[in-house]
Amino acid sequence: MSDFPKAGEPMPDIAMETPDGGRVKPSDFRGRKLVVFFYPKDNTPGCTTEAKDFTALAGEFEKAGVALLGVSKDSPQKHRNFIAKHDLKVPLATDAEDGGLSDALGIWTEKKLYGKTFIGMIRSTYLVDAGGKIARIWSKVKVKGHAEEVLEAAKAL
Repeated sequence: MSDFPKAGEPMPDIAMETPDGGRVKPSDFRGRKLVVFFYPKDNTPGCTTEAKDFTALAGEFEKAGVALLGVSKDSPQKHRNFIAKHDLKVPLATDAEDGGLSDALGIWTEKKLYGKTFIGMIRSTYLVDAGGKIARIWSKVKVKGHAEEVLEAAKAL
């Protein structure tokens, strides 16, 4: 697993699709800190809680000069529905292409649940500094209290 980017290394700069059909990539945020949180699926309990927690703190992240971006493999249409249904204030992106950002980071990978093996997203968060380097990685995130922990780390960066 050592061939995936680690803290101190540049965040891979791979474009993803936005819900409105545009494109977004990590370098679009150069000059400010960026939090990219990867989650498995729109409208599932943990993912909804995580997105709502980041939404609740969006103003605090903004005050700290930190951009937010939520990423899953869900389609732009699913993201639009997710945003509308939960009044989300965090931008989302679709990382559906093979060789996408989650592949480059090694977090779109084999998972096991109830004895079944499948390919899925490992809930992970990346804090990227203003120069585009990964400052901190949270892997296999537990949702409760996570957005607050990331905010504190981002403020300290």
